[in-house]
Amino acid sequence: MTFELTDAILLTRNAYSLADLSLSPVSRRKWPSIYEALQDSRPQRQKSMQLYIKHMPAQSRPLLAGDHTAWFRPDAVTLQERTIEHSIVTVGGNKPITIGQGYSTIAWIPEDSGIWALPLRHERITSWETPIEKATWQLQQVCEHLLTRPISVWDSEYGCALFVLSTYGFIIILLLSNVYDEK
Repeated sequence: MTFELTDAILLTRNAYSLADLSLSPVSRRKWPSIYEALQDSRPQRQKSMQLYIKHMPAQSRPLLAGDHTAWFRPDAVTLQERTIEHSIVTVGGNKPITIGQGYSTIAWIPEDSGIWALPLRHERITSWETPIEKATWQLQQVCEHLLTRPISVWDSEYGCALFVLSTYGFIIILLLSNVYDEK
């Protein structure tokens, strides 16, 4: 149903309601199934991450990469939860910041190919979180399901004592639990 909904959106010029989309020739079901399609099209992030980790090949230490990316939306005044984000593009006389939303991503980088990455977590950084808090939480979520302690590389934004101290605790716990399990 999700693909039918997508087709209906693409093919319907003037859809003023979800009921209008259900009247599209490509939509074979009635209008209540539109709501079901919207609900079904939201993937469960935790289950997806666990599935990805389960299918990662067993290797000595997985390589994880993390990054904070800004989505610039200075003109979207009705967008909720806009925050001040660092911008690499500077306007003469202005500071390198803009208004938008920040996203934190942690991905697995396969060592054999290294030309692609599988995002394990990709989430918006809310206005009540910092990039370091979000990255720490994401790294903890991933490490809970790994068999070995990973090697992780991060952007320079994370090269500070706060991030190292925030991630130190659960990595040591993970390492100790693995040593204990091996005996």
